[in-house]
Amino acid sequence: MDHMDPNSTFNCSFGADSSPLLHPGSMMTSSRREFLVRNGIGFGGLSLAALFGINPFDLNAAEAPRGPLAPKQPHFKTKAKAVIQIFAGGAPSTVDTWDPKKDLSSNDGKKIPGYEGLALGSPYKFEKKGKSGVEVCEIFPEIGKHIDDIAVIRSLFAEIPDHNIAAKMLMTGSPQLNKPSVGSWTVYGLGTENQNLPGFITLGGDSTFRQAAFLPGIYQGCNVNYNPQAPLTEILANISSQFSTPERQRHQIDLAKEMNKMHAAQLQKDAQLEARIEAFEIAFKMQKEAMDAFDISKEPQAIKELYKLEGAGGMRGRGAGANGAKLLVARRLVERGVRFVQVATGGWDTHNDIGTSVRSAAEQIDGPAGALLADLKQRGLLDSTLVIWGGEFGRTVTAGGGAGAPGRDHNGRAMVSWMAGGGVKGGTTYGATDEFGGRAVENKMHVHDLHATILHLLGFDHTKLVYNYNGREFRLTDNFGNVVKDIIA
Repeated sequence: MDHMDPNSTFNCSFGADSSPLLHPGSMMTSSRREFLVRNGIGFGGLSLAALFGINPFDLNAAEAPRGPLAPKQPHFKTKAKAVIQIFAGGAPSTVDTWDPKKDLSSNDGKKIPGYEGLALGSPYKFEKKGKSGVEVCEIFPEIGKHIDDIAVIRSLFAEIPDHNIAAKMLMTGSPQLNKPSVGSWTVYGLGTENQNLPGFITLGGDSTFRQAAFLPGIYQGCNVNYNPQAPLTEILANISSQFSTPERQRHQIDLAKEMNKMHAAQLQKDAQLEARIEAFEIAFKMQKEAMDAFDISKEPQAIKELYKLEGAGGMRGRGAGANGAKLLVARRLVERGVRFVQVATGGWDTHNDIGTSVRSAAEQIDGPAGALLADLKQRGLLDSTLVIWGGEFGRTVTAGGGAGAPGRDHNGRAMVSWMAGGGVKGGTTYGATDEFGGRAVENKMHVHDLHATILHLLGFDHTKLVYNYNGREFRLTDNFGNVVKDIIA
């Protein structure tokens, strides 16, 4: 179970090492007699559901979505309805991935003005791809096939060369304060189109990446410790109750809801209690749909081959096979109406041996990400799904690391990211670094600007998507952020 902000209560985390989310004992910790006596309503409370027009045994009753996760309209019409964020943990090197620098290569091993140490040219070749002619590194042959759908951002920066702090900045817009994650803001603003699944799901990653902070707890990301080799009954071990029938669970949840309404009417509304009951509600509904969403065995053989799921060396839970399975699950979740899916990948902490370490990291995501883009496009989902790739900062253009083959150290002054689908202007590059690639200099794009642009693609004026907390209005972009319209179609 993840550590939770005291103002946040919804935190379902699934996997063999997680704590149960739904258990009949969690609703009533005392005996039935004590429960009824303490609440002073006796067996009359059992008829509350009927009084409010609810049939607790009708599991298929149709009703319009309501509550905090009901679908909401953004500020203006837009294409993007969902987001898949691929987090490249470890901080990818800019000049070895998406920002080719000939001047750096021509000065390899030499002193270069404005930098300490010796220049380290990239060992990888770049080639123009697609109708747009955007230069793509040789380590991304599959992603490169979709370059005309991709906008490459070469001038991103955050000035925080620390993994944990920079990652928190990328995910929440704040390097220090406990602020809501971008996924939480998205679901707060848009709700979700599937009331039987959480609106925000993460597949791995640190708990701060999915925190709701001061937003109501129902907007916190639900983490699933997904392993393609593990049985679904272990991955989603805490979904189905071993102790109670669905009918009894439905009755318990509805009773708790109505008692909470009475509490709110007679005393005061309790936000934590509201979120807790909503969490139980979602967990109850997930019992059937979550199993289906994560069951990639149902995919046709052609899709499994596209994602290279069979025979891939990474199917032991690591590498390309695991990432392919995660991104396929992400597509299945978005297809079912989940609003924001975050997939944690890694391998980019390349302090040593830049000639092999970067290629190794790229091999783990190139095929899976290329498959995701192809899959979304052939299903007609790419236009409505914003795909984002990027890490927490960049890397130095001078040689670093310890003994042995050199690598690159931390650099927050230049980092790269790319976006595809969801209203993005494909086949474009935005911004530029200096001639060596170590500093963003042209059309500099701060992480706040990235967040403002993401929200704009989802239909929001980032200055108006706010939440009042502690007497002031907060937003994802704090008091900063400009929408980069050059990468919007």
